[in-house]
Amino acid sequence: MKILFVHQNFPGQFLHIVRHLVQMKHHEIAFITEPNANLIAGVHKVPYPRPQPGHAETHIAARELDGGVRRAEVVARTATNLKNLGFDADIVIGHHGWGELLNLPEVWPKAPILGYLEFYYNTHGVDVGFDPEFPNDPNDYPRIRAKNAINHIALNLGGHGQTPTEWQRSTYPAWARDQINLVWEGVNLDVCAPDEKLRRASLKIGDMTIRASDKLVTYVSRDLEPYRGFHVMMRTLPHLLKARKDIKVVMVGGDGISYGTGPAGGGNWREKMLAELGSGIDPKRVVFPGRVDYQTYLKLLKRSDAHVYLTYPFVASWSLREALAAGCAVVGSDTPPVREFITHEETGLLAPFFDPKGICDTVLRVLEDKALSDRLRHAARGYAEARLSMQDYLKSYERLIERLTGLPIGEPESKPAPRRRAGARGAGR
Repeated sequence: MKILFVHQNFPGQFLHIVRHLVQMKHHEIAFITEPNANLIAGVHKVPYPRPQPGHAETHIAARELDGGVRRAEVVARTATNLKNLGFDADIVIGHHGWGELLNLPEVWPKAPILGYLEFYYNTHGVDVGFDPEFPNDPNDYPRIRAKNAINHIALNLGGHGQTPTEWQRSTYPAWARDQINLVWEGVNLDVCAPDEKLRRASLKIGDMTIRASDKLVTYVSRDLEPYRGFHVMMRTLPHLLKARKDIKVVMVGGDGISYGTGPAGGGNWREKMLAELGSGIDPKRVVFPGRVDYQTYLKLLKRSDAHVYLTYPFVASWSLREALAAGCAVVGSDTPPVREFITHEETGLLAPFFDPKGICDTVLRVLEDKALSDRLRHAARGYAEARLSMQDYLKSYERLIERLTGLPIGEPESKPAPRRRAGARGAGR
């Protein structure tokens, strides 16, 4: 089968499925992307030039669509060149977020387009307006609605979408959900696995040494910002540090902005919260190592005595999946994306997002009740084995590709392939 992937930052969400298809050795894999240094052996990487920027006069609400349409044009030209070189795609797989897939039906009219649909922007009931500390200006609602322009065009490209969680699918309008296939993303359960030696080991992070007798509380986010509950976690720390003298805390994450906005007046959220809390944060017991390498990150999860994961109603982080797989005792925010992964008192504990004292008390339950901690750890790992297996994810992806193309994926084609059904772009899960 000839399979085309498209993502502006190769390999994006498609690392594992691309590697898996390459290992089968009988598929031809091409990947259209902006230039970067990443490589996967066996993949024909096809770079496209960065699109020209839009005009300053473009209305702010239309800028994402304008950028997406510009990118779609560049990608379509690149795809046409690829087709002229003999690559006749059986299926196109990509991420709809940047508009790259929008013009590809004209390049390969018969190929199903399977687009990753990550999130539908709503002005009420999801992330917008969730946090009363940072109210949204109603005048901004038209811009938020307009962010769905690419989503809407994408949903008219043949009815084949994919998303990794039920909650993410639920953010889309009811009429669109049957077009979006649920493909639960897996983690490497061999790499993200409990390690009893590390659980009892000493660990050095920056200038902090975590002794075997210390209680380690971990928090991980790509960037330290309100969308991931950083401000709430910081307000939790004085309560934790006061409650037990043996607690040490590692707060992993950068000082940038992945979602939302920075603090009013400039600076970053780490500096703002440290200034707010002052002496309530003991620098000898709380460390901010920034972003860390993957091996250090895994060591922290495996050593963690309590892992705190907080988020607005927004896309759940990979770190939540990996924390469960590593057998962490997770204290999560009682928000819809987290509830899809954590059942309170079974696979973890939930606490109200806006309640620092409540989060503290929940963490202390884990630290002070070994039987509870052991039970939660065992159940978290069991959940990961049942729901987050990489092999299950890859098999699910295989079945979806076979269903959309009508072609076998697991073996070389030694006889004429089944004819693809005419107009095979129907909706379905």
